Amino acid sequence: MKGKAKVKNYFYLIVGILCILFAGTQTWNGLQAILPALHGSNIESSITTVFTYQWYIIIAENLVFGMALLIMAFQKNGAKVKNAAWVIIAMLFVRGLATALVTMLLGISDVGNLLTSTIAISVLLVLLLLGVRVKDQSAACHTV
Repeated sequence: MKGKAKVKNYFYLIVGILCILFAGTQTWNGLQAILPALHGSNIESSITTVFTYQWYIIIAENLVFGMALLIMAFQKNGAKVKNAAWVIIAMLFVRGLATALVTMLLGISDVGNLLTSTIAISVLLVLLLLGVRVKDQSAACHTV
């Protein structure tokens, strides 16, 4: 059964799927509501351009995280995979912190959107932290 890929870390697999799902919902939300409203407004075109490409950067980032985590889920849970997970954890934490701080500093009253993204990022972070703690099962099997 060497040809069959086996999941080594289900936490990475779940977070990878969630990241790809989040990229999809970000795209859907942007195309259906946010970007049409932005481009139909009186906001200067340079600002709408910056906002639009920032929106797509988040989508691309989520896709890259998702694909990387899906690949990592099938790799031996070695130091390189854990290091990559720690980088993703740091980036998601900083993204969530920046979002929360900017929202609070600007005094934006729609805390519901902040709460939703905070919960989503918190779930990803907890699952990733659990994934980092998973022991390498292949090493245990060879010692028996």
